[in-house]
Amino acid sequence: MKVTALAAHTPEAVRAALAARGWEAQPAWFAATGIQTLVVLIEEITEDEREALVHWGAKAGTDVLTGDGWALVAAAASRLAPLARHDRAPAALARLAPALGRVLAARAEPPRSWAIRGAELSLGHPGGVIIGIINVTPDSFSDGGHLATVEAAIEHGALLTAHGARLLDVGGESTRPGAPPVPVQEEIARVVPVVAGLARKGVGPISVDTRKAEVARAALDAGAAVVNDVSGFGFDPALAGVVAEAQAGAILMHMRGTPATMDSLADYRHVAAEVAAELGAVAERAEGGGIARERIVLDPGFGFAKTAAHNFRLLDELATIVALGYPVAVGLSRKRFLGAATGRPVEDRDRATAVACALAWERGARLFRVHDVALTREALTLASATTNPM
Repeated sequence: MKVTALAAHTPEAVRAALAARGWEAQPAWFAATGIQTLVVLIEEITEDEREALVHWGAKAGTDVLTGDGWALVAAAASRLAPLARHDRAPAALARLAPALGRVLAARAEPPRSWAIRGAELSLGHPGGVIIGIINVTPDSFSDGGHLATVEAAIEHGALLTAHGARLLDVGGESTRPGAPPVPVQEEIARVVPVVAGLARKGVGPISVDTRKAEVARAALDAGAAVVNDVSGFGFDPALAGVVAEAQAGAILMHMRGTPATMDSLADYRHVAAEVAAELGAVAERAEGGGIARERIVLDPGFGFAKTAAHNFRLLDELATIVALGYPVAVGLSRKRFLGAATGRPVEDRDRATAVACALAWERGARLFRVHDVALTREALTLASATTNPM
């Protein structure tokens, strides 16, 4: 008799074992994801629901840890699936079915594309979607003032595209900690000529990094296809309507407060779960405002209202954000927490950024906003090679 321990952190190990023994590709994948262990946190449950869950867990052979108003359940996804079905779940757990069903569906069938204005970006491309940063600000934390003219910014965009960027993100307002707001007309004057110039040259597609409806409208009119809002539509309530009307893509980021106040709001008991809950509410409001689900990407907001420790925990537990069922973007480039780990100054963090992006890929992120596209592309190509069966 021979016993081999398979890698438990990925369904690929089970899929490969089944495929090597004659299983067809699709059944092998579904079986592999079905037996992989899933841990779910269930909150706001009644005492009757908690008792029913403990009873069900004992019968089903699953691990259940509970406390006042909450429960943690650990089991193979296939074993949890009956709780997501009204016809099979205990009557006392009927409230659980819709929410658990959404989690299981996102796990089994993650988003494979992202609809933006006039196009669709595949998320299955090796390395995902790399978003090249074009900062046309004098005071950004790592590259402020580097692109002093419109022509220099357009040339830089062309270079980023040549290196593998599949979206260019043009920003005219720094959102570094403590940064002051930029007047609307000044921000428009910074970003619109660059967006228009890139569009004329056929370089893109293009995203505008802004919190303001007027800036977004002007950039969309100039040729942008995506709005990237670090406030998750929390700064300017009119921005959601502009995005919906233009049928643009939307990247909605998690942030508490403003750049001037966010560091004082970095207070979490369990950062991944709390960020997921707050981002879920952001996405729900966006859909309620007329933005189609397939146009929404979520960003957990590394460095925004989070300490270095929060950022590392969030990176490790990124699958919690992915489980919301939307494509996930990460903005890790040259962030302070990377410097805290490596000791490198801001201008020497591109290698650490590439490594962090590879870790994020393994945890389910598929969009990566970076300064150094070429280095990140190499890291992501390698990371994606381990998760795409040959």
